[in-house]
Amino acid sequence: MIFAVRACGFEARSAREIEDSSQTRIDKLYGIIEECRYGLHDLSRTELDRKTGLPRFNMPLELGIFLGAKQFGGKEQKLKRCLVLDVEPYRYMKFASDLSGMDIQTHGGKAERAIVTTRDWLANVSRRKIAGAGLVVASYRRFLKDKPKIARKAGFDPKAIPFVDFSTIVTDWLIARRAG
Repeated sequence: MIFAVRACGFEARSAREIEDSSQTRIDKLYGIIEECRYGLHDLSRTELDRKTGLPRFNMPLELGIFLGAKQFGGKEQKLKRCLVLDVEPYRYMKFASDLSGMDIQTHGGKAERAIVTTRDWLANVSRRKIAGAGLVVASYRRFLKDKPKIARKAGFDPKAIPFVDFSTIVTDWLIARRAG
């Protein structure tokens, strides 16, 4: 999703973008959500924690904060738009039935489907001219082939690149591809 957002010309945001021990993660989220007009929320990321056996509900919590900002915030906050994704249709009803009636999109656990859905949604809500989904997916496939080499060259394990560094790597790769 980070790749799709960057490839479409938008900035990907995360509470992990700033490492500041003096600020709680929820306060970071409040600030980011306040600043963002668009929100992407993937509810499939509610998997069980291996150690505790409990589900992680960070994504639904973040969606709730986003919806609350839209509902109760000022004029700018009311302009917010969001895309809610899940792995399969109506799965969210088992753990967040209050979302009933929302147009939640599915990706089937497939990155390329999530990219297409994200791209199409961003083009719709922003009305920006964005490369077609086929081009974004093809670009993603090329990036995946280049990613291990790029990561190792930058001193990272390709499977464990911190958010800020990954976002920078994606952005630099996209810029280099456009220039080349």
